[in-house]
Amino acid sequence: MAFAHSELSTAKNLTPVKLVIAGGFGVGKTTFVHTISEIRPVSTEAAMTEVSIGVDDTSKVAGKTTTTVAMDFGRLRVDGGFMLYLFGTPGQDRFGFMWDDLVRGALGAIVLVDTRRFDDCWYAVDYFEDRDIPFVVGVNCFNAMLHHDLDDVREALAVGDHVPVLSFDARDKESTKGMLVAVLERALERALLRSV
Repeated sequence: MAFAHSELSTAKNLTPVKLVIAGGFGVGKTTFVHTISEIRPVSTEAAMTEVSIGVDDTSKVAGKTTTTVAMDFGRLRVDGGFMLYLFGTPGQDRFGFMWDDLVRGALGAIVLVDTRRFDDCWYAVDYFEDRDIPFVVGVNCFNAMLHHDLDDVREALAVGDHVPVLSFDARDKESTKGMLVAVLERALERALLRSV
């Protein structure tokens, strides 16, 4: 699958595909959308205030001063006549009520994981499993380091072999493209299985 670079005259000839980027607080969802979007992303980043003290655990994300309070949104054209619409979920539990609206109509999802904080991603894994939405797991390599073997990550998350578990860097465009290809392939595989 190739990603389009040329300008298209209209979007009406493109097939829309909605994908969700999910995961815990500070795992790289906003960075992912900003890295790959061909348009200036819509972002609802807000400064963290004293009210978040004791609510948001920033001990593993030193230097984080903002948080997504609603969603991130980006767009990317793909060769073959597809327009990917990317929706990044908020990571904190208190914004979880928004997930149902953000996920409605999604073809698939990417669950981002920071292996220093496994507890923060179980909600997303459970959410997509419970709703039978195909997803892939992306282990974001902070500081270009993979802290755990991918098989160990799979075991820790208790996801089956049918769920791709991949390492990537949310700051790298080629790396994020790889994650998009993986979730699109997973969604296509699921659709083909169901059509038999």
